[in-house]
Amino acid sequence: MRNPGVFQLFVYGSLRSGFHSNAYEYISRFFKFIGEAKVQGKLFDMGSYPAGVPTNEDAYIIGELYQAKNEHEFAWAIGQLDDYEGVSVEADEMQLYRREVVSVHFNNSISAAWVYWYNGSVQGKKEISSGDMLQYFKSKK
Repeated sequence: MRNPGVFQLFVYGSLRSGFHSNAYEYISRFFKFIGEAKVQGKLFDMGSYPAGVPTNEDAYIIGELYQAKNEHEFAWAIGQLDDYEGVSVEADEMQLYRREVVSVHFNNSISAAWVYWYNGSVQGKKEISSGDMLQYFKSKK
């Protein structure tokens, strides 16, 4: 695993607590909620899921920061999330997301955390200008 020593995770979509998904139940078993945070990037509506992409622009994605409860279980736990996010794929499948370490803005400080960036094209997709998928999802209902 690249960047050993980084045991934090930033999530912005279905892994956020507000979505109450089965995937969040998994997260809450292996990761401790630290708080709301943001990363530099843009968020797009792909229909049934969001796509976060990095940017150099002054745009941010709102999400949640988590810390591994047990650093010795981190590699296994993040591997399970890699499967969920489509990072670990068969040779004939497209990798939907890629996991990278980013700078996370939290409580007037910056720390490193893993994030899942969308690996495909967002051309023609609606940008979620607020950067907050949970808020956007609630406003669509």
